[in-house]
Amino acid sequence: MKKSIISSALGALALTVASIGSAQAETAACLITKNNTNPFFVKMKEGAEAQATEAGIALSSYAGKIDGDAAPQITAIENCIAAGAKGILITPSNDSVAPALKKARAEGILVIALDTELADSEAQDITFATDNFEAGLLIGKWAKAKLGDAAKDAKIGMLNINKDNISVDVQRDTGFLVGFGIEVPDLKVMGSETDPRVIGHETSNANPEGGVTAVENLLAKEPDMNVVFTINEPAAEGAYQALKKAGKEKGVLIVSVDGGCPGVASVKSGVIGATSQQYPLLMASKGIEAIAAFAKDGTKPTASQGLTFFNTGVNLVTDQPVDGVPSIDTAKGTDLCWG
Repeated sequence: MKKSIISSALGALALTVASIGSAQAETAACLITKNNTNPFFVKMKEGAEAQATEAGIALSSYAGKIDGDAAPQITAIENCIAAGAKGILITPSNDSVAPALKKARAEGILVIALDTELADSEAQDITFATDNFEAGLLIGKWAKAKLGDAAKDAKIGMLNINKDNISVDVQRDTGFLVGFGIEVPDLKVMGSETDPRVIGHETSNANPEGGVTAVENLLAKEPDMNVVFTINEPAAEGAYQALKKAGKEKGVLIVSVDGGCPGVASVKSGVIGATSQQYPLLMASKGIEAIAAFAKDGTKPTASQGLTFFNTGVNLVTDQPVDGVPSIDTAKGTDLCWG
């Protein structure tokens, strides 16, 4: 019988660890998220824990402090390998975790990426995630239609996670720009566009504090910025705070991705114009189901279904619908939201 993972050594790396399930459970699994403060990852953890309890899986959960901080995740992966976990669910901070995950796979561990697909296809067996390009595309199309003729003179600020070209960051960023009608020569990196409507790309670390700093930097470049793309709703919260502090919150269109309950409330109040809603509970539950099946008879989702990416769906949430862009209103968004 394999025991749940308990690692006191991770404390110095600012990881949080929580184990659930029986210490004598036949299957041990790990969930490794980017942090434990973003409501998206909090809800993902709740979903994984609930499904693990139902499946009789002992789940250990790890989280770093901020997006892009890969070192704690690598340490967590190594601890999961040492503990004999059957499966690892991970929202990778960046692609530097790939070698450790490939080592895990070589040890016979099922590796599932959640939310963020790794560039190295050998680093994961399958990804359960939103189509992040589609999420960006929807808010880009909506923003363009909302502005109408004024879109040709838009002044757009881009709030990304950081400069690491993380897949989720790149896909939402480029999806938005394509949806807005801006040519993007290289869809694999951020910032390849030359359209003068794009003021610049700023690091937000996907949190409110970073959102404030990013918008302050963008306003310094272009005081008349009137569109703000945000990687997620915590960054959007900070963006609005900065705009309000500068007395510029009126007339600036903020769009985002996540669809958490606080974000949907911000759409309803008018702080965010539209957001693309994703479903972390489904990502987590599907991941645990896959680990349970693998532990039972060695079945991998890629082998049984011929899949390497499972799209968990996305909906545009707005109370200002536009022609040609499918959406749901905040009443429906509230029914489906999380956090």
